[in-house]
Amino acid sequence: MKMKLLVAAAATVLASSAMAQSAFEGFYGQIGTGYESNNASSLNTTGTNVSPPNDAWNVSNQSFGGVPAVVGLGYNFSVAPQWLIGIGADYSAINQKSSNFNYTSGGASTNGSATYGSSLQTSNRFNIFVTPGYAIDKDKLVYLKAGYSSVSLKQNFPSSYTNAPGQTPIPYSTPSQTNTLSGYVVGLGYKQMIANGFYGFGEANYMSYSSASFTSSAGTGNNKYVLSNSPSLSSYQLLVGVGYKF
Repeated sequence: MKMKLLVAAAATVLASSAMAQSAFEGFYGQIGTGYESNNASSLNTTGTNVSPPNDAWNVSNQSFGGVPAVVGLGYNFSVAPQWLIGIGADYSAINQKSSNFNYTSGGASTNGSATYGSSLQTSNRFNIFVTPGYAIDKDKLVYLKAGYSSVSLKQNFPSSYTNAPGQTPIPYSTPSQTNTLSGYVVGLGYKQMIANGFYGFGEANYMSYSSASFTSSAGTGNNKYVLSNSPSLSSYQLLVGVGYKF
């Protein structure tokens, strides 16, 4: 009788362990898309004009986004019944570009001066992260995401400028500049196994970055302006996609 009870207890433990083992343990690869939004702030510049000397140049915050394509790889470890820890990396393969925006001078000496045709572009977003997860059952996983993020931010400088209101814009060309920004990513996600190792997922991510540093020049002679700004960037992505657990 005791032997039967021991065998039954052992069988129950083994069955429970089997049920608790998540289908998401091991290596995986996935691709997702959805919506991405970027917000660039602190775009106002301080300017040095050859004559007169100093001005403030103003522009509103810029929000821009679009449809991303995010590819990811990772590995999930089982650390306790129904609990997993994952490590992973993902890459955003599509650039996002803002609409053109203009700077206007608020300085008393050059009030009414303006530059036209600036824009911003993000590219090469790369995240490295950990994902603590809870297996709701064998085929369902909810997880958090936290780690390091980097992104390239390019500022395309103005294509023309004016020295006074109503003046015909004067064309000029200044090379664009790119900064690589570092920051962090946090997120929340859900995965559900479909069949034969394939799964679907949904994920929401937020990323925040250090400030960039840009300097541009416009015009010639006494009408030459040197503009400097340090924009900051924050982004979020709402993703849905499919993956495969190897």
